Amino acid sequence: MPLNRRQARSFALMGGLFFVIVFVAPRPEAVSPAGWRLTGLFLATIAGLVLQPVPVGALVLIAVALSTLIGGLTIQEALAGYSTPTVWLVLNAFFISRAIINTGLARRIALLFVRLVGGTSLGLCYALSFTDMVLASVIPSNAARSGGVVLPITRAVAELYDSRPGPTARRLGSFLMAGVYQGICITSAMFFTGQASNPLAAEIAGQMGYPITWASWALAGIVPGLAALLVVPWLVQKLEPPQIRRTPEAAAFARRELEKMGRWSRSEQIVCAVFVSVCGLWVTSSLHGLHITTAALLGTGALLVSGVLTFEDIRNEKAAWELFIWYGGILRLGQALNEAGVTTEFARAVSSGFSSFGWISLFATALLIYFYAHYMFASITAHILAMYAPFVTVLAAEGAPLGLMAFAFACFVCFSAGLTHYGTTPAPMFFAHGYVSLRKWWKVGFAASVANVAIWALVGFTWWKLVGLW
Repeated sequence: MPLNRRQARSFALMGGLFFVIVFVAPRPEAVSPAGWRLTGLFLATIAGLVLQPVPVGALVLIAVALSTLIGGLTIQEALAGYSTPTVWLVLNAFFISRAIINTGLARRIALLFVRLVGGTSLGLCYALSFTDMVLASVIPSNAARSGGVVLPITRAVAELYDSRPGPTARRLGSFLMAGVYQGICITSAMFFTGQASNPLAAEIAGQMGYPITWASWALAGIVPGLAALLVVPWLVQKLEPPQIRRTPEAAAFARRELEKMGRWSRSEQIVCAVFVSVCGLWVTSSLHGLHITTAALLGTGALLVSGVLTFEDIRNEKAAWELFIWYGGILRLGQALNEAGVTTEFARAVSSGFSSFGWISLFATALLIYFYAHYMFASITAHILAMYAPFVTVLAAEGAPLGLMAFAFACFVCFSAGLTHYGTTPAPMFFAHGYVSLRKWWKVGFAASVANVAIWALVGFTWWKLVGLW
C-alpha cells in the first residue's frame, strides 16, 4: 500500500530534520562524522515517535538498520540492545501482567478496594487509584492496567447512578474519569514498572553512574506518590464536583460482583503467589543478589509450568513484542550516542551558557521547562528519549546531586502526562468516553500539575534526602 499524505509528510519532516542536523548544524570537534550522523538519525527517530508515520516498532527497526549504514555501528553493535536485561525484564513483566488480568485477579483486587472504601464518590476515586497503584508494582503498561481493569469498572460504577456522557455526566462520571486518570499518572511515577519507559530512564541513569533498582524506585516513589494520591483526587473533586457524593450502591455492586466471581480459583491463587514472590524478590534483590530480570523470568516460567499462562498467550502478547522491538533498538541508539560523546558535548555547551547559575536555580528552571514541555508530547517515552539524558547530564555537570536529578526527571515526566487528553496511552482511552469536555480536561490537568509539582518537590525531595537517595 503506498504512503498516504500524512505518512509522506511525516517522513519528509523527519528527513528534513536529519538533513539540517547533519549538513547545516555545526558538528562539535569531539564528535566524529559518523557520530554526528547517528545524532541526526536518533533525533529524526524521536520526531518519528511523535509523528508516527508507521508503527513505532517498524520505525525503530528502520533506524537500527540505518545505524549500520550511516551511523558507524556494526550489525552486532546495532542489535546489542536486544540482549540488555532491562528489555527482557519489561517483556516478562508484560507476560505476568497478562496472567494477572486474564485470571480475573486484577479485577478482584479492584472490587475489593471498591467494597472497602467505595461508599462515597471520593472514596471510589481513591479505590480505583489504589487499585492501579497495586497493579503498577508489577504491570509495566498503564494502558493495560487502566484499559483492562480500572476503566471498565469506572464506567460501570458511573452508570450505576445513571451517569452517562451528556447531561448526566456531572452526576458522578465526569469526576471519576478525570480523577482516576490523574491517579493513573501518579501511580505511573511510583514504581520501576509504573509505565513502560520507566526502565528506560533507569537504564540511562545507570549509564551515567547512578544505578536504579526496582526497590530504590519504590522507596523513592511511595511517600510522595501516596501524598499525591490523597491530595489530587480531592482537588479534582473541588474542580469537577459530582452531584452524587454518597455511593453505597457502588460498594454493593462490588460485593455482588465478588459473589459472582466466587472463591479464589486455582489460577488466581497461583498468579497471586507468583505476583507476591516476584515483587518480594525485587524488593530484596540487594540481599540475595538475584537480578530482577531473573526473578521476572522465573515468574513467567512458574506460570508456564502451572498452565496458568500458555506459550500461545506469550506469542499473542502483541503489545509486549512490539515494545521489545522498539525498546531494545532505541535503547541501543541512545547508548551509541553516549559512546560517541554527543551527550557529553551537549552538556558542556549548555553548561558554558549557564555558568552564572547555581545548580539549584538551574534545576528549578530546567525541571519546570521539562515538565510543561509535555504539552508537545503524546508519549512519555518520546519525552524521556528527547530530554531526559541531556537535562540530567547538564545538571550533573553543574554539580547537582545525580540521584536527585535521576529520580526527579524520571518521575516528573510520568505525571506530566496528566496535562492533556493525549499525554500517555490511557489519556485518549478515558477522554473518548465523553464524560469530560476538552476545556475541563485541560483545566483539571493544569491544576493537578501544580499540585503534583508542589507535592513531589516538597515531600518528594525531602523524603529522598532523608533516605539517602541524594
